[in-house]
Amino acid sequence: MARGIVPEDIAAYAAAHSAGRDAVQQRLVERTREATGAASVMQIGGDQGVFMEVLTRSIGAKTAIEIGTFTGYSSLAIARGLGPDGRLICCDVSAEWTSIAREHWKLAGVEQRIDLRIAPALETLASLDPATRFDLAFIDADKAGYAAYIETLYPILRPGAIVLIDNTLWGGGVLDTSRDDPDTVALRDLNDALVRDDRFTVAMLTIGDGVTMLEKR
Repeated sequence: MARGIVPEDIAAYAAAHSAGRDAVQQRLVERTREATGAASVMQIGGDQGVFMEVLTRSIGAKTAIEIGTFTGYSSLAIARGLGPDGRLICCDVSAEWTSIAREHWKLAGVEQRIDLRIAPALETLASLDPATRFDLAFIDADKAGYAAYIETLYPILRPGAIVLIDNTLWGGGVLDTSRDDPDTVALRDLNDALVRDDRFTVAMLTIGDGVTMLEKR
């Protein structure tokens, strides 16, 4: 979800000094806005997309999984970073919104790298071969489910694998102790648990709406 936490002028400057969107990405942004209206805020920002593509490529990832695909901006970034020999499993429950993703994956020439599974993510994870190992995971779905996704993913992440978790600053809501809605509480509790979790090296980044990066030890 693109809820900027950095001051707008700084965010605009950073965007202007980062790689911009190409024609397919810009088309996807516009199509998402037209098709989903207010829900389009769930799409990650261009700066986060560039970061994810570069990170995926730089760690040499060949296998990746995404939990929460929406209209496909993040999966497009990951698939590009994986390269033609890489494979990405996308988990989502909306055939409608992911149809937009499929259209733009094809336009970008990465559709053969992506295996979209329409089902609750925990069901998809349970169906995987236990011998499966992922180099990279991205979690951007129901906030109350984040902890369960991490626990279920852990055994199928290779040592040194990277997990990216979106929205962990939640527009600054995790700092507001008066907020006790389920999403905010779930994210606050997760953040507190992860920083104490000796299975991972943890870096919380102030990109987008907060992205926590885990490296499996």
